[in-house]
Amino acid sequence: MVKFTYYYLGGQHMKKKVLSVFVAIVMVMSLSVNVFASAATELPRNETLYIAGLQWGAINGWNAFSADMNNALAVTQQGQGTRVTMFETLYMYNMLDNSMVPLLAEGDYVWSACRTSILVNLNPNAKWSDGTPVTARDVIVTAEMSMKYMNTQGAAFEPFIESILAFGDHAIVINAKMERGVPANPLMLLQFLTQPYILQADWLLELEARNNGNGSAMLQDPAEDIPYSGPYGPFFADDTRIILIRNENYWGQHASMWGKLPVPKYLAHPVFEDNSAGDLALRAGMVDVSQQFTANVQNYWLVDGLPISTFMDEPPYGIGSSLPTAYFNMGSYGLDNVYIRRAIALAVDYDAIIANAMTNQSATFQQVPRSLMNPTAAEQATFDSAAVAHLQWAGNDIELANKILDDAGILRNADGRRELDGVVLSYTALAPQGWSDWEAAMEIVAAAGELIGIEIVTLFPDWSVYQTVVTTPQNDYDIFMMWTDSSSPSQPWGRIRQLMSSEFPPLDSNWSGNWGHFTNARIDEIIRLIPIESDPDVLTALYTEAVEIYLTYVPSFTLMYRPANFHVVNESVWTGFTEYGDGRNVPPLHATDGYAIADLYNIRLVR
Repeated sequence: MVKFTYYYLGGQHMKKKVLSVFVAIVMVMSLSVNVFASAATELPRNETLYIAGLQWGAINGWNAFSADMNNALAVTQQGQGTRVTMFETLYMYNMLDNSMVPLLAEGDYVWSACRTSILVNLNPNAKWSDGTPVTARDVIVTAEMSMKYMNTQGAAFEPFIESILAFGDHAIVINAKMERGVPANPLMLLQFLTQPYILQADWLLELEARNNGNGSAMLQDPAEDIPYSGPYGPFFADDTRIILIRNENYWGQHASMWGKLPVPKYLAHPVFEDNSAGDLALRAGMVDVSQQFTANVQNYWLVDGLPISTFMDEPPYGIGSSLPTAYFNMGSYGLDNVYIRRAIALAVDYDAIIANAMTNQSATFQQVPRSLMNPTAAEQATFDSAAVAHLQWAGNDIELANKILDDAGILRNADGRRELDGVVLSYTALAPQGWSDWEAAMEIVAAAGELIGIEIVTLFPDWSVYQTVVTTPQNDYDIFMMWTDSSSPSQPWGRIRQLMSSEFPPLDSNWSGNWGHFTNARIDEIIRLIPIESDPDVLTALYTEAVEIYLTYVPSFTLMYRPANFHVVNESVWTGFTEYGDGRNVPPLHATDGYAIADLYNIRLVR
């Protein structure tokens, strides 16, 4: 049982082309846009920031204790940067440089000598929307209730936190669970500082009381009475739109934090029927920030001359912090053979995937050679790239792939098909139906198989079927795509664990990783050692060895670098959004996630 104790010891922040303002005139050909146009007239356009691509249906409520509210604009807790529009974390994560900016906290956190605990001071100016102060008690009760009822955040952090102690009203110490005399995972203690919301203790106790301590009921409670500490609160929600309104008394306007209120009075998210409707609204200037994949996004400004842009003016246009990956199922005949896996991976034309499936919204593997790390500078600095250069490949190397198979004695039969011990090699390559970029990527994987004598047939089942099969112990799929973790304080360790840890395959319901069922004793040891190692040189060696194992055994292979969030802005109403090279160091996460919310204090009206 996690212990939470109070002690009282006294009181205790590529240039983008400037496009001319214009009025976009379009025919509204979508019911979703018609609905949105009606909604837009109800809010002052010069006070409202419209966002698209996060919300796809009516919300279930405002309960930040739950992960089942379907309220993306207000309630999203994630490693790459928790959404801090309405509820807040101790620190804001910045994926651009792996830094953590104080939010409810004040100043830097402080590790103990052996990284067994973290001291965090709280900002004494922080207040709830009801005017009461945010205190250490709120932090402790939030963690206590999360772990007592094992909501999503409680389950994520309970294995790593032994206790949280309060020292007065505005200081806490988070103590790590110990294993073999060392902290279980200091990296996850860091992530605790940036991922879970801090909720008001009194409200949480009321939530528990009114639901009679029924954890399931607590998670379903819509929580329309929930206090919040963030700059925005509920204004309106139905099945067509969700609107937040600025809290004019927001504590963050104090000089110890932002020093002012965010610029837009309203944040609004229309519920569009599909991406096409959202893109149409973006073109018309009825959406300001879009987190939708838009094919050939550069045509907005290069061809159509619209005041639309991305974080970068040139490919890849954004930060590809996630690595959509094709897994080999080790239970499929022949895929337990490293030569077959490596030959398939080398033969795939990744440039074609990036050009066609991603319309160049990904760095290439020539620009960022493959490893286990995403393209951010922080992750690329964790390993010795020169030491693994001989193992890296950029793809479309049909000659080498065929040589690998020939040398391994996996030869072609009279029909030109490869055989292993007399069995013709034939596989399926799968992605969820309707995920167009993933489907296109799998088609290119299948085409590579044809060039090396291995039949690969694509199948695209419905997501409801796909996710059920992938996340259970299975031998039904041969080659299939899943995502990887994006940036977070625990990366790239978390992604290495996700891709290769042997702890996940035995699970009856595995949403955590290693869906191809790869096992390697040394990688398990590395996964255990990295979080407890503090020597930079040893860490570099461990990360480099992990990459070497991955590229040698090829249990899976990354197909592209995908943005954690797409970030496309229309500057016909608002301008001043984050852009590459502007010196502000604000991540391109649609002005809401982690330190990206700094954009709401930077933007300004065009006129």
